[in-house]
Amino acid sequence: MDVSRGSALVLLGVGLFLATMVVGAATAPSGSAGGVDAPATPTPSPDDTAAPSDPDATAAPSGAPSPDEPQTLVGNQGGWVTHGSVIAFDGRSVAWRNTQADGYFEVSRLDDGRVLAAFANESSDDCGEIGAPCARTGYRIIEPGSGEILSEYSFPVGSITNSEVHAADATGDGAIAYVDMDAERVVVVENGTEVWEWRASELYEAPDEPASRDWLHINDVDTIGDGRFLVSVRNANQLLIVERGEGVVEIINEDDGTSDENCLKSGRLYDADGDGDVRCGDPGVIKEQHNPQWLGDGAVLVADSENDRVVELHRTDDGDWEPVWAVDRAGGIALTWPRDADRLPNGNTLIADSRNRRVIEVNSRGEMVWNVSVGAAAKHGPGIVYEADRLPYGEYAGSYDGGSTGTDANGTVTDDGSATATKTPLPRMTAANSSAGLTAPDDEIPLLSEAVAGLQGTFAWVPIWFGELHLAATALGLLFVLVGGVDHLLAARGVSVPGRE
Repeated sequence: MDVSRGSALVLLGVGLFLATMVVGAATAPSGSAGGVDAPATPTPSPDDTAAPSDPDATAAPSGAPSPDEPQTLVGNQGGWVTHGSVIAFDGRSVAWRNTQADGYFEVSRLDDGRVLAAFANESSDDCGEIGAPCARTGYRIIEPGSGEILSEYSFPVGSITNSEVHAADATGDGAIAYVDMDAERVVVVENGTEVWEWRASELYEAPDEPASRDWLHINDVDTIGDGRFLVSVRNANQLLIVERGEGVVEIINEDDGTSDENCLKSGRLYDADGDGDVRCGDPGVIKEQHNPQWLGDGAVLVADSENDRVVELHRTDDGDWEPVWAVDRAGGIALTWPRDADRLPNGNTLIADSRNRRVIEVNSRGEMVWNVSVGAAAKHGPGIVYEADRLPYGEYAGSYDGGSTGTDANGTVTDDGSATATKTPLPRMTAANSSAGLTAPDDEIPLLSEAVAGLQGTFAWVPIWFGELHLAATALGLLFVLVGGVDHLLAARGVSVPGRE
């Protein structure tokens, strides 16, 4: 190989990289830039919200611009638990924020208007028996507007990785339920004191030291009424309904007896007897999910994260759960690792599209009617969004406050005409509405998919359209530059290389 050959390789590599970036940017859907021209769908206040004309919400929203910009509360993980923030959006403008944590996760507005936020910090000197250095995680109460931290409940963990409190939820009686991923348990706290817990070792085979590995990765708990909680067990591809005093009363995506390899990879679920059989749900139904929402008996909405879609599951007559509605792209962009989905009273769905660094609202047909770029709004870091709530609703469980009526609970008109609050079931979907196939995709490219995820979660400058093929082309271009540069240098110094004449 002569000098001109080395120079040609360098030019080829540079040209391949530039072509990859230019063509990738030019062919990226406009929605990748944040969809600033997408109209917001009116989201009526609870008092003005009527029940949908059909129970399956097949009637699509109008898509007309809202006279008042929607208010959205966002928990921003930032990067891989770096540069976290709570961001309150007024339309697409930032109303206020709090950046005082390495990572923020689930956020919600309490009845008194304050904000409840799960958080984690990578380093702390307040380590108790663990000993310094340690990480610290828990939940905070934040004053909206100023972003001031009013109170904090937290505890030390050995490492911030796979030990964070990802979710905290008000129980409605003054207590807070949270998920302790480090010890794999659900905890209820009243006035700063633990008053109840459920440990996952009651159901799953447990290692001797659960905190020593990413065992179950319990990442969500929601209060759904009657002393019951909806719990997400990510690494088992399962959702549980846990009742105080009873334990687990239902498993969504129960083990069907097929291969459990998906749940055993990377040393996750623990197989005590080594027979290869653990409690593992079908990854074709949900796979490493986040933030499910209880839509009422027999229906749940799930951010099906590793399948890169949002899916609604319904209970069948034989007690199994199956997908009936799914959305896997919006605004021309495929969802990438969505980690939250909330059904709104108007039948639309609010989605935290994590690695696309955006929050989107789609109608029943999966058409995007509003979105905001969290990546653009984040002060620092890539803006990997974790969770989003549309205000004033938050995430309803089963039904929402549908105004009031001058009748009692039995529908009888009251003598004094006093108003009685009514509950309206959350809209549900059917397969007729679905904008995506109900079979989970399997389109990951080994190593490349993980590398793209790592880059997007680390560097804010990596564009969201940058995928596996772009990475492969970039790597090839860099290889050409490296080989060509070395050859050019050796030739210029007169070094003899076998094969060069």
